[in-house]
Amino acid sequence: MILPIVAYGHPVLRKVAEDITPEYPNLKELIANMWETMYGSNGVGIAAPQINKAIRLFVIDSEQIIHNLEEDEKNDYPGDEGVKEVFINAHIVETGGKEWAYNEGCLSIPKVREDVNRAETVTLSYVDENFTPHVRTFTGVTARVILHEYDHIDGVLFIDHLKPLKRRMLKSKLEDITKGKIRVDYKMTFPK
Repeated sequence: MILPIVAYGHPVLRKVAEDITPEYPNLKELIANMWETMYGSNGVGIAAPQINKAIRLFVIDSEQIIHNLEEDEKNDYPGDEGVKEVFINAHIVETGGKEWAYNEGCLSIPKVREDVNRAETVTLSYVDENFTPHVRTFTGVTARVILHEYDHIDGVLFIDHLKPLKRRMLKSKLEDITKGKIRVDYKMTFPK
C-alpha cells in the first residue's frame, strides 16, 4: 500500500527516532509499504519519519542510480555497485574520505534541490529486516543516500546542511510546502 509522505514542517521530521525490536507491530507489512511508497514516488530512499513513524528504519535502492549512470560517470563512483537494502536501528560508526557535493532532493521537501556536501564513506551498524546484525562500510552515491536517510532518523533534513543565506532564499518555497501549496504526483500529508 502506498502511504502518504509527510511534508516539510511536520513535527515528526524533527524527532530523533527510536530503536525498535523484532516485535514491532506489522513490521514486514510496514517495510513492504515503504518500498511501494518509495518506488511510487520515484524515490531512491525513504525513512520511517517520512511516513509519520518516529522509528529508526529506512530503505534505500541506490542500484537504480548506479545502473542509470553513463559509462564514463560510473568511474566517478569506484567500488559503488549500489544496494537495495533495509536498515533498522542504524547508528553511524564513522564517516570518512573527502566531502563532496551532490545535488539532493527529498520526497518531504518536493521541488527543492540543492548541492549538499557529505562524506565519501559511511560505516554503519544496523540490523536488516530479519534482525541480523551488520557493520558495513558504504561509499559514493550509496553512502550519500544512506547519510540522507540516516539524517531523517536523527531529525535532520538535507536543507539543514545548506549555508544560512541559501536557506533564507528557500524560505518562501518551504512555507508553500508547509501550507500544501504545491503539486506532486504522490500522496502527501501536510502539517495542520
